[in-house]
Amino acid sequence: MSSSSKRKEEIHAVNGGVKQSTWSKAISCKAVWEEKDEFLDVVYWFRQIIAIILGVIWGVAPLKGFLGIAIFCIINAGVLYVYFSSFQQVDEEEYGGTWELTKEGFMTSFALFLVVWIIFYTALHYD
Repeated sequence: MSSSSKRKEEIHAVNGGVKQSTWSKAISCKAVWEEKDEFLDVVYWFRQIIAIILGVIWGVAPLKGFLGIAIFCIINAGVLYVYFSSFQQVDEEEYGGTWELTKEGFMTSFALFLVVWIIFYTALHYD
């Protein structure tokens, strides 16, 4: 029996056989993910939330140009990497490796970030 299946059985027994919601698992440290897509969805939506928050911050604090884009990319990738490697401690190889998890939903979050950043910057700082 593998360690991940043994861990799933232990968690199942502790919960009394009750299935946790996806979001309660997302904020729980070392949660057990029965389905691969469920964890990938959490990574995707966390990335979208980060994009909105950083887009608003960048728009309010009039950050411009390549520096804003570079800092967004570093923060976005860094926060998600820490989330899945340290907080959730998932086996990256189950999901195609570290790179696959790091780039999951990145382009859509980048587009969302740009839209939010442009809207807030234009609304607050356009002369």
